[in-house]
Amino acid sequence: MTRWLWAALAWTCLALGIIGVLLPVMPTVPFILLSAFAAARGSQRLRGWLLRHPQFGRAILDWEREGTVSRRAKWLATVMMAASGVGVWFTAPQPWMAATVDAVMALVALWLWRRPEPRP
Repeated sequence: MTRWLWAALAWTCLALGIIGVLLPVMPTVPFILLSAFAAARGSQRLRGWLLRHPQFGRAILDWEREGTVSRRAKWLATVMMAASGVGVWFTAPQPWMAATVDAVMALVALWLWRRPEPRP
């Protein structure tokens, strides 16, 4: 039974990660990493597919082996968070809400840039 729950979590996180590709305010990478983690416990087929995927595979392996994030991924995440940060000012009902979202994204960006980069 627990294998099925892990598999369900893996597929759900993968779906959320894919949605995150389309919606700038929704993260992609954390959901893909969580999907790979859950797939290791519930669906070896999905895990294998994720590790072989041209976009996700290398990032998953880098994270699992050394906790590293590529410079390209850092820049992409930072640019997307900045764009989302600007966009939230046009959509938030109150300025403090937009400021809170921007502050959280700034903290995430700071944490991200402190992560080591993979060795060549």
